[in-house]
Amino acid sequence: MEDKKLVVITGASSGFGLEMAKMFAEDGYPLLLLARRVEKMEALNLPNTLCKKVDVTDKTGLEKAIRAAEAVYGETDLLINNAGVMLLGSIETQNANEWQKMLDVNVMGVMHGMQTVIPSMKARKGGTIINLSSMAGYQAFENHAAYCASKFGVRGLTQTARLELSPFNVRVITIEPGAVKTELLEHTTDDTIIKGYNEWKESVGAVNITAKDVAKTIKFAYELPQSVLLREIVICDTMQDA
Repeated sequence: MEDKKLVVITGASSGFGLEMAKMFAEDGYPLLLLARRVEKMEALNLPNTLCKKVDVTDKTGLEKAIRAAEAVYGETDLLINNAGVMLLGSIETQNANEWQKMLDVNVMGVMHGMQTVIPSMKARKGGTIINLSSMAGYQAFENHAAYCASKFGVRGLTQTARLELSPFNVRVITIEPGAVKTELLEHTTDDTIIKGYNEWKESVGAVNITAKDVAKTIKFAYELPQSVLLREIVICDTMQDA
């Protein structure tokens, strides 16, 4: 059986990242788990796993962590740029600091990770980068202006990277989840918007899909042969109609 190669997951302390960590570990992949809350990752006690406290906006710290894991497990074969924040608010009134935070984490954090692994992937003509965007990365939602801007950005940069890396047999995939119950909404500071979002989610029936479902889909896309690329995956609750 072929040895499993290094998988790097950002934002691995909760939500999709946490479920992906458990699934990949169960199948014997060596892992580097990155997040600001390192204790939540360490509590999983997964085998062949390094857990590092890293903020993806810190490119130097992110690169240092990835190089440390590669020294142990070999070069990164899969990078999952999952770390993200969702701070909903009206474009008329939202604090600009919240806009900046979303752009820094959701866009710059993804680019930092990609730039760290691309040279070695190109050199060996293999590897996969999976970027978490959102359904808000290709359509508008009320009170999502800056979040949409960041996720549209992720979609655009992923498409550009795919164009540049396909000749080198490197896969670049965008995952675009709809409404899924995770901690993401908890970042929003406006209680009225949180209440409205949850009411909307209930009204469209988007309450059954789980983070585990999304994680399973991501793992499936990665485990296809290197010659097979699912360029873009939109995944949502069957009953979500918007």
